Amino acid sequence: MKKILTTLMILTTFSFANEYYSKLNPVHVYDVKSSVSGQVLFVNNEVESQKASKNTIVKIDSKVNVEDLKQSKIKLKNLKAILKIEEGTLKSFKRVSSKSRFDKDNQRVKIFNISSNISDLETKIATLEDTIAKKNLIEEDNYIYNIAVEIGDYVTPGVVLYSSMDLSAGKLEIYIPIDKSAEIQNKSIYLDGIKTDLKISKLYTVADSTHISSYKCEIIVPSPKSFSNLVKIEFK
Repeated sequence: MKKILTTLMILTTFSFANEYYSKLNPVHVYDVKSSVSGQVLFVNNEVESQKASKNTIVKIDSKVNVEDLKQSKIKLKNLKAILKIEEGTLKSFKRVSSKSRFDKDNQRVKIFNISSNISDLETKIATLEDTIAKKNLIEEDNYIYNIAVEIGDYVTPGVVLYSSMDLSAGKLEIYIPIDKSAEIQNKSIYLDGIKTDLKISKLYTVADSTHISSYKCEIIVPSPKSFSNLVKIEFK
């Protein structure tokens, strides 16, 4: 596997003399992983290989979570009503001289316990809402690539559901010899022989683990017309 990956890297980014070549890739590529467990109920195969537009890509079963959320909200409403009653009871105890300190303290403890239950329930509701949201994966405008699950699959946290790509910009990665890294930063960047206004986005000043005598260099290309094409890069 390491040998294959190294070969691919050589094919997608290499240099000849003062010329560098790199494949233009999307600026960001994401492997979208499930953060919850459940059975896949819906897969939007129609949007695969297309740019999404606020589309649901994968939906995981949330029926039990939705019902639990509904009942939890009812319980919360009831507990808050009970809390008001018990707080009113405590106020009435304070106005009645016949009520002992013990009675008043017991009433306070009852109120504290109800308040604690309310806090726990509010946390549970927030967790359920978060879980339900994570079971309906929506993409705003990324390109959808390689949906990895099918209807009926049972997924667990960490399972890759699909990949998405940010096509708003492209990224070129090249490896600059360490002794040339300083001089190129003040030069113009030419892509396929055409002068551009582009600047180096990142220059890693630690030797690359594979290209041990070079620094990794990234150039961001805004709004490219296409991706995956091999680009010649020159610094003049």
